[in-house]
Amino acid sequence: MELRRLRYFVAVAEERHFGRASALLHVTQSTLSAQIQALEREVGGRLFSRTSRRVELTEAGELLLPEARRALAQADRALQVARESVHGETGTVRIGFSGVAVLQGVLSDDLRDFHRAHPRVGLALTELPPAAQIQAVRDGALDLGYCPDLNLGDTDGLHVRHRAPTPLSVALRTDHELASASAVTTSALSAHDLIVFASSEEDETVLSRLWPAAEVDRSRVRVVGSTLGALAFALAGTGVALVPTATERIALPGLTYRPLHGAPPGPALLVIGRRDETSGAIRAYLDGLPAP
Repeated sequence: MELRRLRYFVAVAEERHFGRASALLHVTQSTLSAQIQALEREVGGRLFSRTSRRVELTEAGELLLPEARRALAQADRALQVARESVHGETGTVRIGFSGVAVLQGVLSDDLRDFHRAHPRVGLALTELPPAAQIQAVRDGALDLGYCPDLNLGDTDGLHVRHRAPTPLSVALRTDHELASASAVTTSALSAHDLIVFASSEEDETVLSRLWPAAEVDRSRVRVVGSTLGALAFALAGTGVALVPTATERIALPGLTYRPLHGAPPGPALLVIGRRDETSGAIRAYLDGLPAP
């Protein structure tokens, strides 16, 4: 049964007149009559009793009318839901993130702006290391990832957007000899044990950007898989930690931070998504991000 014929039937039933119904539907009266006749053949009986003055519903027509209205309303609702999804007005965006995205305020700013523009879209957050975010986006377990450019692996086929720079600072005990300086240079760090955040023990992204391989004694480098872990080791006095400058928002008794001078920029904060994304909500989220 075609929805178009149901719409024609409801129009005639409500107007009780083929001429007025055809004008309402913007079709010719002959077209309307032909569609009603086709519907009656499909039903197997008359839906209207026609006289020279009025059009009345038969018993079958009376029974069909409320069902036809419900079917049309449901069809309109289904179409509306699909349109809302395409335009990013409904659905859920699942986001993976690294702690630095929160500390820098980037993730919270983006979430706030998107929620204001699309209040009916759900948002779900999962904290994961960078490489795990990449895999989860590929597998469809996540829609987007906020992660530093650290040991990401293969990003072919993914949409990668630079969201913000990530400058580095040094975290160390307040009684450490470098704490008396207003800033710490990379040359001063080379004489101390280092604590470096990385997504795995094999990841030396930060070190490779700060020093050529020959200038760092790898035996004096401790690789830690979380920012809080790096701070814990620094506070224990086992070395000085290289951390994103935004980490200075974490205040711990006995721990201080100093700017790192003479170093290239730290790993950029990236937003990762799928290039072939079809979800309207996810596309709307990406479209709403500030230009890089």
